[in-house]
This record gives sequence, structure tokens and C-alpha cells, in this order.
Amino acid sequence: MTDQTILTQVLEAGERRRQERRQFMRTAATASIAAGGLSLLAACDGNDNPPPTPTPTPTPTTSASQQTDLDVLNFALNLEYLEAQFYVNAVYGQGLPAAVLNGTGTQGAVVGGRQVAFTDPVVAQYAREIAADEAAHVNFLRGALGSAAVAQPAINIDGGATGAFTMAARAAGIATNASGAIDNVAGTFDPYANDINFLLGAFIFEDVGVSAYKGASPLITNKTYLEAAAGILAAEAYHAGLVRTVLYAKGLATPSIVTAAGKISDARDSLDGASDDDQGIAGPDATQSNIVPTDSNGIAYSRTTGQVLNIVYLSKSALVGGGFFPNGVNGNIRTSAAN
Repeated sequence: MTDQTILTQVLEAGERRRQERRQFMRTAATASIAAGGLSLLAACDGNDNPPPTPTPTPTPTTSASQQTDLDVLNFALNLEYLEAQFYVNAVYGQGLPAAVLNGTGTQGAVVGGRQVAFTDPVVAQYAREIAADEAAHVNFLRGALGSAAVAQPAINIDGGATGAFTMAARAAGIATNASGAIDNVAGTFDPYANDINFLLGAFIFEDVGVSAYKGASPLITNKTYLEAAAGILAAEAYHAGLVRTVLYAKGLATPSIVTAAGKISDARDSLDGASDDDQGIAGPDATQSNIVPTDSNGIAYSRTTGQVLNIVYLSKSALVGGGFFPNGVNGNIRTSAAN
């Protein structure tokens, strides 16, 4: 069985599992609109005055809260395109099918990405699982958004000299030259070179995804959409915890891995504002890890949409593109914060 066949089967299985859920979300949205109409009719019931002369029904419009919900889900869809393309390329050596990339806005291509020659079967199995989940998230959000879904924007997941992964690694201080020495001027970082680089590449994304969904959840007013976003947040948190755990476990024998993860965390922190929320995987001392980055109450932290874009654009400035999204994301939420 070829990798293409396996990938197709994975995506088709995920699509079937989510058909009923997407139908539920559509029904819920319709019911919400219908409920508003029924409430109006109920308020008018029993009125002894003759009914007014009918007037033409205006074309339905999207309320401000409904538009906000769509904007937030589309913002999430952009991030899911990025994660899915990274994982699917790393596992299968090819990207998502063209049929799940179209939509509103400018559709872009993916630069970079290739299959990782995994040497640790556990890492390979985890990678396949996460790839399937991320591809399913793309399908799910596209189904929930329907015709409002944004197209995949231009994405850079390259580890070459001008690739986004290399730019991120230079900022973090972990880029290396051909001899393996740290070189943050001309060095590169290829997340497809080996198991450890793949895990560090995944580490760049996963914590950002968790904080993004937590930060965006208060903006969602539709309870059905909110429940769905909470479900994706939970899945992303599982992924982040898994990646952090494997990095920490491997770092016990090779401490430089823990150090590299800490530098990536510091780089993210330098981009998203003055607060020092981001955390590496090293605990306060040698007797404790830091798998779950939380505050003093044990609660995971949040990021605003602007802060998330600071990290994926690899800039602390207010921009509409750069880094992993060279031309920016699609949709109405697309400007990073000015930090």
C-alpha cells in the first residue's frame, strides 16, 4: 500500500466520522436563526390589532456576533492549514489534497516540506496520529464554515536557507551550519532531517495552537461553535503535551534538547509582548519537569489573535504577513500586534 493510498484513507475516514457532527452544527445554526423568528412571532401573538400590511422580506444579513464567530473559526482554519501541511508532509512526503484548499481569499501554495526518515518507531507513530488529527481539523472547520471557509494561504514550512523554520531557529539561537556548530547568521534548521528536529519543529507550533484556541474562545458567541473549538483545543493540548513529553524524555540523555526547547520558548516570548508567559520543558530543578505550561493556579495561558500572528509571522511588529505565512493569513483577522 502506497503512502498516497494511506493518506487518502486517513482523510476519508476522518471525513466520515465528522459528517454527523458537521450536520449537527449546521442544524444548530439554523435552529438559532429560527428561534429568533419564533420569539418574534410569540411576542406578537394575541395582539388584537389587525395585522399590518405585509412588506417585502429583506435579504438575511449576518449579525455582528455571527460574523465574529466566522472570523474566529477562519482564523483557526488558517492555523490548522499550517499544522496539517507540516505534519502530513513530514509523515507522507506530500501535502493535503487540493480539494480541501480552496475557499474565499487568495489560495496559496506550500513551500517546503518532505518526509522524515523516522528512526524511533514511537515518534513515527505519534507523528502519524497527529497528522491525521490535524487533517481532520481542516476538514471539520471547512465543513462548519461551509461557503464562508477561507482558502489555504501561501505557507512556508521550509528548512532551507530562506525557510521559515530557519528564520525561527536563528531567532531562537539554535540554527546550525554544515559542521553542526551554532550559526545564527548563515545556519539553517531542517525539521525534516531527523526525529529530534521534527519534534522541535512541532514544538514551535503546538504550544501556540493551544494558547490561540484558549485566547479566542471568549470571542465565540455560538455555543455549538464554542463546544467545537473547545474540542479542538483539547486535541491540541494533547498534542502539545505529547511533544513536550517526548522532548523531555529524550533530553534526559541529551540535555541539549531541553536547552533547545527552552530557547524556542524564549524566542516566542520575545515576539508576543512584554509578558513572560511562554515556558520551556525544564522544571524548576532536576527533580521536576515542565510538561504543562501553566500559571500559579495551574491554568494554561492565552494569546490574543495578534500575539499568535506575531509568532507565526516571526515579527513583533504589526504586520499582515511574514514567516510561516509570507503573504499573511486569509480572512478578516490578519494583523499581528505591535509589540
